[in-house]
Amino acid sequence: MGSSHPVEERLQKVLAHAGVASRRASETLIEQGRVTVNGQTVTVLGFKVDPRRDVIAVDGQRLPRPSEKPVYLILNKPRDVLTAASDDRGRRTVVDLVEVAERVYPVGRLDLRSEGLVLLTNDGDLAEKLTHPRSHVEKEYLVLVAGRPTTATLIRWRRGEVEIEGRPTAPAIVERLKLEGENTWLKIILTEGRKRQIRDVAKALGHPVKRLERVRIGPIKLGHLKPGKWRHLNPVEVEQLKRSVKL
Repeated sequence: MGSSHPVEERLQKVLAHAGVASRRASETLIEQGRVTVNGQTVTVLGFKVDPRRDVIAVDGQRLPRPSEKPVYLILNKPRDVLTAASDDRGRRTVVDLVEVAERVYPVGRLDLRSEGLVLLTNDGDLAEKLTHPRSHVEKEYLVLVAGRPTTATLIRWRRGEVEIEGRPTAPAIVERLKLEGENTWLKIILTEGRKRQIRDVAKALGHPVKRLERVRIGPIKLGHLKPGKWRHLNPVEVEQLKRSVKL
């Protein structure tokens, strides 16, 4: 048998090894439907898993992979690349752009037409903390909008007076940076991350987004990383990131 074959073990044994519960108690957890493998609930005892590759969770809490070292990457996502680990339609994803042995996942999302900073990691705790609404992690964007928004318009945006899908947005920092022809560059800092939020607010205010680039998440800045390029976060950056969400 070649070394590339997965090493599969029974699910309850893997749970017991990970210190979740005794093997008998782990069997009960499985039968109660409290265990998922790669997002799918498994209730069959003896179900085989590869603990190094499969994502196993109990009550939504992911089991750490055995002896897999934590990896923290920063990528400058180009436009038209999907912020996902994989795509059933075969489109290029952020994971396709990075080359590491470990299985990493993007933290949060950046829509298809947006570009800029994406963090990827296999550290489930950190990813969960960074994306949780309660963490209020700042995300900073450079945004080119159509037209020239008035000060009154920007004040509405700053105060969170624009509703998306019936809910007002949280207050945001919105600054005018410079004009580019008939368009305006804005700096926008959010602490809430609703889907397509900037695009929806800008459109509602009559200034649709022409270009959107994320340049910072918490303490981590994009810097001079070119589109499509990535690097490992250094230990100081990882420490700052963890501190920002009190890990």
